[in-house]
Amino acid sequence: MEIKKRIIALDIGTKRIGVAVCDALYIGATPIKTIERKDDTKARKEIENICEEYLTDIILIGVPYNMDGTLGFQAKNCLDFIKPLRNKYKIIEQDERLSSNTAEEILKQNGKKYTKNKGLVDSAAAAVILQDYLDQLK
Repeated sequence: MEIKKRIIALDIGTKRIGVAVCDALYIGATPIKTIERKDDTKARKEIENICEEYLTDIILIGVPYNMDGTLGFQAKNCLDFIKPLRNKYKIIEQDERLSSNTAEEILKQNGKKYTKNKGLVDSAAAAVILQDYLDQLK
């Protein structure tokens, strides 16, 4: 039986990066943390540490395409942020339009107060992006 490496998912914003991880069977995604994005070098190092902790070299990034499918400012920002990690990790890009809205709905349904904790939304959005990807694999 082939052992799959876990996948780390990132919801990359200009202020924070939401992080989620999948289980070893690729069934579910779990939000694990939010990284403050004050210093991109430090943020990338923290991502490397998370990959080391979960013994993976696979990173799924949510790319927020515009509704017409083009790359806007935020999508370019994500791709620029991840560029230095491409030679060390397998980077998978996933369309993540509206993932934050979906994450907010899930948090609301679960009775979580998220309006004053945007980091909670970011990590939940990373889990939404990852779960969408995992569902496509089935």
